[in-house]
Amino acid sequence: MIYSVRGKIIAKELNLAVIECAGVGYACRTTYTSVSKIGEIGSEAMLYTYLYIREDMAELFGFYSQQELNCFKMLISVSGVGPKAALAILSDVSPERFAMLVASGDSKVFTKTKGIGAKTAQRIVLELKDKIAKDNDVKFTSVDFAEVSSSGGSTSVSEALEALIVLGYTQGEVMPVLAKIDETLPTQDIIKLALKAMTIK
Repeated sequence: MIYSVRGKIIAKELNLAVIECAGVGYACRTTYTSVSKIGEIGSEAMLYTYLYIREDMAELFGFYSQQELNCFKMLISVSGVGPKAALAILSDVSPERFAMLVASGDSKVFTKTKGIGAKTAQRIVLELKDKIAKDNDVKFTSVDFAEVSSSGGSTSVSEALEALIVLGYTQGEVMPVLAKIDETLPTQDIIKLALKAMTIK
């Protein structure tokens, strides 16, 4: 598995970036967001990658952040969602927004992405919420957040915790950070502050 590629950008399109590493150009399918963040042709960039292999194809996908890569891997694990659909969704919503939508059970926003119908959008939310609960053995109830939130702020904090777990963090990593953030803030702001704090660490 190719974990990442770093080198000079030699080509860019709306959903493609070609990174030259040691004389080899790696064509990485990616999101509009990643393409806009990596810089201009001729500059150096690094992308976290995922090698997608089927019997009839092998494609390399690249992402500006690990959070976006985590969301991509979760999306393609959903029945009926392929790499192209996953890229389309992540081109329309940020990893933080995606995580919050899944955590809050809001599937309607996903239907705004071309090619994503209501049933697929609902499947994304249902399958990923179940997967998160199973993989992390976490029951998302107000009791879990007693040490970091009061009854008035528990909804935003609990949604933020679920969203951060969607992005690949563990409950153990997130809880101490959330404890230092104002629980009365909106969920989106709590997520952004938590991500900033954990990145600095």
